[in-house]
Amino acid sequence: MSGKDRINIFPSRMAQTAMKQRLKGAQKGHSLLKKKSDALTMKFRQILKKIIDIKQDMGNVMKDSTFSLAEVKFAHSGNINQMVLQNVGRSQIKVKSAKENVAGVVLPVFEVINEGGITGYELTGLSGGGQQIDRLKKNYAKALDLLVNLASLQTSFITLDEVIKATNRRVNAIEHVIIPKIERTLQYIIQELDEREREEFYRLKKIQEKKKKLKALREAEALASGLDVIDLAESAAATIIDLHEDQDETLFP
Repeated sequence: MSGKDRINIFPSRMAQTAMKQRLKGAQKGHSLLKKKSDALTMKFRQILKKIIDIKQDMGNVMKDSTFSLAEVKFAHSGNINQMVLQNVGRSQIKVKSAKENVAGVVLPVFEVINEGGITGYELTGLSGGGQQIDRLKKNYAKALDLLVNLASLQTSFITLDEVIKATNRRVNAIEHVIIPKIERTLQYIIQELDEREREEFYRLKKIQEKKKKLKALREAEALASGLDVIDLAESAAATIIDLHEDQDETLFP
């Protein structure tokens, strides 16, 4: 383990337990962020598919709307803008903003609300052109609906893209930096504790050997002391016997 990987902690059982808890928390956080990234990626792909479909439909709708506008201009030679403004008192179509929560990420959702409905223009202008104007309004209302939906999807698309990148960076940081660093630290603590246990075992073994040698030495000394006592007793008994025999020879020559 290099000096950079070492953490200024004292290797102990408490430190080992704390590092195990940190490792477990990092692994759980990695799992949750991975699930969040997968959920956001799935939503991201769904939105991308919808954007592609709407853009394909938008081409046809805008083509029909432009063609309808050309028909109106051809059928009605007057001022079309002034005629339409006279029949419109207030805004009939409004855009409402809402929010959608996807795996903790708030996405904006735009919705078209038609308050006045689509009124007919069959009686607009005595010289004709009312039906063309009504068709024009319907086509552009459909185009507006698609544009608002497309704006909502593209805003969600950009938001999800940024969040997915940030989440993936966190996932990679936890997987390739934080978890390996905690594992190396935990391995270092375990190695230090094992080395300490081996040193303690070796020390106890040496103490036991010294105790055994000291006990054997004491037993040898005690045995030697016992032999000396026996020799002294035997010599004292022999002296007493000799004196007794000398007294007997003096009394009974």
